[in-house]
Amino acid sequence: MRENGQDRPTALVLRALHLGDLLVAVPALRALRRALPDHRIVLATTPALAPLVELTGAVDELLPTAAPDALTWDRPPPDVAVNLHGRGPQSHQALDALDPRRRIGFGAPGWDGPDFDEIAARHPQERERWCAMLAAQGIPADAGDLRLPPPSGVAPGRRVSPVLVHPGARHGSKRWPARRFAEVAAALNCPLTPVTITGTTDERELALAVAGAAGLAESRVLAGRTDLAQLCALVAGAALVVSGDTGVAHLAAAFGTPSVTLFGPVDPAQWGPPADGPHVVLGDPDLRHGDPFADDPDPALLAVGVGDVLRAAARLRDHPRSRTPARAAEIR
Repeated sequence: MRENGQDRPTALVLRALHLGDLLVAVPALRALRRALPDHRIVLATTPALAPLVELTGAVDELLPTAAPDALTWDRPPPDVAVNLHGRGPQSHQALDALDPRRRIGFGAPGWDGPDFDEIAARHPQERERWCAMLAAQGIPADAGDLRLPPPSGVAPGRRVSPVLVHPGARHGSKRWPARRFAEVAAALNCPLTPVTITGTTDERELALAVAGAAGLAESRVLAGRTDLAQLCALVAGAALVVSGDTGVAHLAAAFGTPSVTLFGPVDPAQWGPPADGPHVVLGDPDLRHGDPFADDPDPALLAVGVGDVLRAAARLRDHPRSRTPARAAEIR
């Protein structure tokens, strides 16, 4: 975060969500930074996201906030309150309670912003929605301004770079079968691209099972052994990331790391990577049930075979970062 004096006007931005949610809001945060150059921008978000907030270059201070109803503010009313959390009412009410002088967000009682449904109908992509909301209120924003610089000490494009296989996801509907991840990991593992299995502490047992089935040593399993800063360094320096529709896929898009992302219940048109990057998305939209909180894998996800992933990975090898990137496309 930037070092600035405390006597500047303050813009409080609410986005108290998860890893991927922060990353899709980066273009909007940078637009606010350009539009409010004299303001101290305070981002109310999950404290664990601090390493990413730093990399955006758009925020002066992180205010630890787990959810809208956990927002605390013991300072004079902010000059500007920006709701990048949602359409309300809870998030609007949390900011209203601070009595800000100006409100920026989607339209609601007391908020003069654009209608959410009208914006969503024209802009299915989540990054574009927040940028369109700002643009409707006189703040130009570029949805393509999502790339983050690599963390200090990371040199992308090294001759020997790992392939990251990330088998976990927050909900079962987004989890591709572990045995398929294992087949992919075994096929992609080689001296120049050694496969590493990533994940959270809760996903370590799954990661160990994938590694074991792939014939990989336990030392290749980093699930539960990395914090967010270390995960950022891993993704930024990787040769390829293979994962479901989860936060690590958004990290790959942010760092421009080649990625194969497997989509199930959620339409990649809303949450997928940019079409002009080295990314491929896989899934069968005709089979999609669309319940992101279901316990079982969505049929759209199960329609993806191991061969589909390996062919996509091969395509991306032909389009490294230094050349024309492969475009994201749903493959059935």
